[in-house]
Amino acid sequence: MAQEFAKKFYNSKAWRECRASYIISVNHLCEHCLRDGKHVPGYIVHHIKHLSPLNINNPDITLNHDNLEYVCKECHEVIHYGKPKRATRNGTKFNESGELVEVDDEGDRG
Repeated sequence: MAQEFAKKFYNSKAWRECRASYIISVNHLCEHCLRDGKHVPGYIVHHIKHLSPLNINNPDITLNHDNLEYVCKECHEVIHYGKPKRATRNGTKFNESGELVEVDDEGDRG
C-alpha cells in the first residue's frame, strides 16, 4: 500500500500513463525472472530509487523509465523483504515457523 505522501502521485494521470507505457515496453513480463530465462507476468512497476517526501515531485525519479522495473509479486517481495512471503490464495501464508497464518493486508502489499 502506498505511503500517505505518495497516494496523490500514484493516483495521477501522469503515473498511470507512465506505468502503462513501461509495462508495454517490457512486454508485460517480470524483468527479474526474465534474466533467469523464465517468462512470468509482471505484477508491479517498482521504483528502483524509492520514492520519498523529498523526491515525490521530481519526474526524473517518479516518471523516468530508467528508474523503473516491472516485477512479479514474488520478486517484489524479495526486493522489499529479502524473501517471498509465500502467501496462499486463500489469504493465508506460512510464517517463519512453517505455521499457516492469516495474511496481514497492510504488510503484504509492499
